[in-house]
Parts: sequence; C-alpha cells; structure tokens
Amino acid sequence: MRRKIKYYRLIWMKHDLPAGLSVFLVALPLCLGIALASGAPLYAGLLSGIIGGLVVSLISGSQLGVSGPAAGLTTIVAASIFSLGDFKVFLLSVIIAGFFQLVLGLLKLGVIANYFPSSVIKGMLAAIGIILISKQIPLALGYDQPDFWTSGFLKLFTHEHILGNISAFSKHITSSVLLISLISISLMVLMQLKFAQKFKLIPAPLLVVVVGIFLNLLFSELKCGLPLKQTQLVNIPMNIFSDINFPKFEFLFKNLEIWKDGFIIGLLATLETLLCSEAIDKLDKRNRITPVNRELIAQGIGNMLCGLLGAIPMTAVVVRGAANVDAGGRTKLSAFTHGLFLLLAVLFVPFLLNKIPYASLAAILLITGYNLTKPKLYRNMWSLGRKQFIPFVITILVILVTDLLVGVSIGLLISIYYIIRNNFKTEYRITKIKKHETVYFIIKLNSNVTFLNKVQLRKTLDQIPEYSCLTIDGSESHFVDYDILEIISEYANKAHDRHIELTLDGIQQVNVTAVH
Repeated sequence: MRRKIKYYRLIWMKHDLPAGLSVFLVALPLCLGIALASGAPLYAGLLSGIIGGLVVSLISGSQLGVSGPAAGLTTIVAASIFSLGDFKVFLLSVIIAGFFQLVLGLLKLGVIANYFPSSVIKGMLAAIGIILISKQIPLALGYDQPDFWTSGFLKLFTHEHILGNISAFSKHITSSVLLISLISISLMVLMQLKFAQKFKLIPAPLLVVVVGIFLNLLFSELKCGLPLKQTQLVNIPMNIFSDINFPKFEFLFKNLEIWKDGFIIGLLATLETLLCSEAIDKLDKRNRITPVNRELIAQGIGNMLCGLLGAIPMTAVVVRGAANVDAGGRTKLSAFTHGLFLLLAVLFVPFLLNKIPYASLAAILLITGYNLTKPKLYRNMWSLGRKQFIPFVITILVILVTDLLVGVSIGLLISIYYIIRNNFKTEYRITKIKKHETVYFIIKLNSNVTFLNKVQLRKTLDQIPEYSCLTIDGSESHFVDYDILEIISEYANKAHDRHIELTLDGIQQVNVTAVH
C-alpha cells in the first residue's frame, strides 16, 4: 500500500501536477468567457470548473477527461436564464439536468449518443457556433450594455432592435476595446497555425488574457483617454462565497419551463460529454476506455452540485481534455489539480482576475464559435451527399429560428426519413428475365422486411404485367413482417385471375379472409 502511494505521488509530481497547471491556464479564461456568453455571473463559470475538477474527476472513470462549463451549452443556458427571468430559478433546471444524467447513468443508458446521427450533432454544434459569434461581436466592439442580447438569434435583425443598438453603439464603442479585440483575435488565429505550435510556451487563451491586461494597463499609464471603463472589465466579487446564489426551491413545481429546460440541458450535456469522452479516449496513448455510464453518474452528481451551489452546468470538454493529453497528464489527478488551482485563484487572486477585459474573453469565444462552424465543415458535409447535408443544414436553420430542442428534433426526423427511404430500396430486389415470349420476374427479399415497405411492394406487384411468371423469394429472409406476408397472400389469391404464374419460395401464406 505504501509503495502504491509513493508511486502515485511520483506520477503526480512528474506528470499530473504540470499537466494540471497547464489545464488550469487553459480553463481559467474559458470558465470566465463561457459564463459571460451564457449571461450568468462570471463566478458561476469558475465554480463550475472547480466542481468539475474537484468532484467529477474523482467519481469519473475517465483518466484524462476534464469537466467544466462548455461552449456547447451557452445558447440554451442564456435562453433559459432570460426566459425564467431569475438566475436562482434557472439553477433548479441545472439540478434537474444533473438528476436526469444520474438516472441515465444508473439505468446504463450511456449508449444514447450512438442513436443521434452525426449530421444532426454537427448541425447543432455549428448553430451554437453561429449564435456564439453573434453574441460576442458587440462585446468585441466595446458595447457594454446588457440589452443587446435580449432573446433569440433572429431578434437581432428586427427593425427596432438592430437600429436601436446601432444608434447606441456610437456612445459605447471605444477605440481601446477595438484594438484589444483585434490584437486578441490575431493572436488566437496565429497560435492555431502550425508554425506557432513549436513556440507555444503558454496556452493561446491565457496569452490573449495576459496581453489584454497589459494593454489596458499601458493605456492607463499613457493617460491618453484610452483606458477601459469598469463595465468593460471582468467583475468577480472579492469574496466569491459571500455572493453565491442558491436555487429558489419554492418555484420547482410552479413553472413547467424549469423542467423542460432541465431536460434539454441534461440531454445536450450528455451528448457533449459522451462525444468528448470518445474523442479523448482516441487521444489516450494507453488505450484506456472511459466507462460511459459511470461518466454520466459523475456528470449528473457534478451538475446537481452546480445547481445547488450557484454554478452553470458542465460537461466533459474536448479543449481541456486535449490540453491535458498534450501536457502529459497520466491520471485523473491532473484534472483534480486543475480544479484545485482554480479554487486557489478564486480565493487568493480575484483582484487579478478583475483586470481582464471582456474584449479578451470575447475574442477567445469568437474563435471558439468559428471553430464550431468553420466553412470547411460545410464543404465536408456537402461532399457527403444530400442525405447528410440536408439534415445538417435543416438542424442549423431550425435552431436559429426556434431553439435547440426543436432544431435537433426536426434534424432527427429528417435523418429518420432518409433511413426509411433507404430501407424502401434495400428490403427487396427485383430482377427481370425474358425467355422466348415469356417474361420472368424475381423479387428477392432481403434478410429483414418490415411494414415500412408495404406501399412500395404493393406498387411493384401491381406493375407485374399479365401472362408473365413471378417468383417471390424469401428463402434467405430472417424476418418478414406480417403486413408484407398479408400483401403477398392477397396477391397470390388474385394472380391466377391476372394470368400470372406465381411461385413463393420460403414464404408462408397467411389467412387474409378475416379482413374482408
């Protein structure tokens, strides 16, 4: 036992401690930025990261996964906070989302992500990217009023809304914010290029934050009228624990919207977590596989704690998990260490966090949004054909017009439609052979033939001409639906009258007199 403790201590000192520090440096600006994009108090993002590090990492079976607030949830979180009208009421939805994930894990339903087509998931993430970009542009321009983002995406383009905000921009936009935004975006883009990877000493988001703080301090020293206003800087309470919001449990059964939002958040958080876990497992050089049901239990407990303690919901996050792998993390202690560093930063250096410009965080989120909805993604989906491209595009458009749940549901229905159409073509094959003056038709049934093919099969049988020979071959079929057998049996009763010589191979006729 003592040997084992010594071994893990050495692993932590040599690998997980530096990896945890590296992940912390990536996570800190992202926790703040995602809270900002969600319309939640900034400390709520930090709390989510802390809970993800200190709690979820210990319960989870993933060795390299890192949990915290995710860009993929910003849209639904922002919409939910706005529609419920109170962050404390919204926290009830987070608790419900966590409970939903916990139940999924206990019922061993971690395979749920496998039933969502990739085209729909990609469409959902692309739509989130578009909305994320649209929400950060005002902040990147220096607009510090909270009324710009009042509701859905399309509301931005209404006559009254856009003209009112454009006229107000002239009063709020400052050249210093524009300069910080441009430099920050340029840095984020440069750091993603291949040549920059060789010189990468600190993570790009942290570099952007450090440069933003330095530029604002420089503007203050030069006294040239460029310093940022206090409303353009991060504002975290000096004593974060004194300002924590707790959920208003008295509203739990008073508003159905709370439960609906909780279900949507839980479903999206589950999908994002399972997809992230799969991606991180592929990066693990030791080929360790995350137990998905245990992961859902860990995420569920984490999100219930987030709701109870006033934090925004979390998922496993690809960016942080990949940073953990790149930094040489070996065990879940690296994720725990990152959570510990987040806690120490909140406790001892909140004054330093309050020097971060919103423009720096907006630049990070603009690039995050762009990465979710790159033009390359659209070209790739187009190249896969309309069966992939149409559900992808429809999912994006419906999400932008309505909301995430409706968009994903419609995209799923479109995908199912293509599956059904494909089944129409694959459940049987028809062959036509002409010998002398007689035409022979062979309908070969595939291994599984369902009622979905009823209409097409009946149409095919009706098109068989008189004075021909027809063989319906079901010898290799494992399952033929009763509805199909009924259609074939009805046709067999009428074939003689149409002068068609019918042969049934491996198909048992059924009694159809009861339907008359």
